[in-house]
Amino acid sequence: MNILALDTCTESCSAALISANQIYTRIADAPREHSQRLLPMVDEVLQDAEITIADVQLIAYGRGPGSFTGIRICTSMTQGLALGQDIPVIGISTLATMAQMAINTHEATDIFCSIDARMNEVYWAQYKNVAGIATLIGEEHVSSPDDVSLQFNQGANIIACGTGFDAYPQLLTLVNKITLSNTVKYPDASAMIALAQAGFNDNQHTNVDELAPVYLRDTVTWKKLPGRE
Repeated sequence: MNILALDTCTESCSAALISANQIYTRIADAPREHSQRLLPMVDEVLQDAEITIADVQLIAYGRGPGSFTGIRICTSMTQGLALGQDIPVIGISTLATMAQMAINTHEATDIFCSIDARMNEVYWAQYKNVAGIATLIGEEHVSSPDDVSLQFNQGANIIACGTGFDAYPQLLTLVNKITLSNTVKYPDASAMIALAQAGFNDNQHTNVDELAPVYLRDTVTWKKLPGRE
């Protein structure tokens, strides 16, 4: 199955494609250039695989949480790509993507992900490695760092990843045995592919009209492209 994955929800911008069981990827740390960088990245991974957008059978998009502007860019570009070819889409959590990266990189079994949400808050969630797939424990949250409450089993060896720990290092003291990943700070679209495959098998994909960004904060609403109800 040809799956295209896109993410611009944080400072990092990335695109990845799986085709014929091979993954092609592009990534750049360019927080103010997402709208200029993403489509060329898409073109490059398609060229690497020697296919076109018409051959893509599913688009996975970073649905948030993260930068409001970044989420809008990712969802709008996904909408534009999917509409022309009537490609189904699947939203992938930014936090889940980082948790999957921790599994891929560190063989992590328990993962605590946190992104600096500004305004003295963090986005955060807990994940468990279930058969190699990052699986959410409870819900995703946005809260003050002081209100973060974890539910890991006693004795768990926890991998922490994301920018929340740079901004609020006290999060690393909430439970014992937390190790901060030095390699997983931002999501990478290549890690979205396994989550997209698992979600597709569970019928979590939708048509593009049901594309659904997740801000966690209630101060932002999604507007579709003009002419779409």
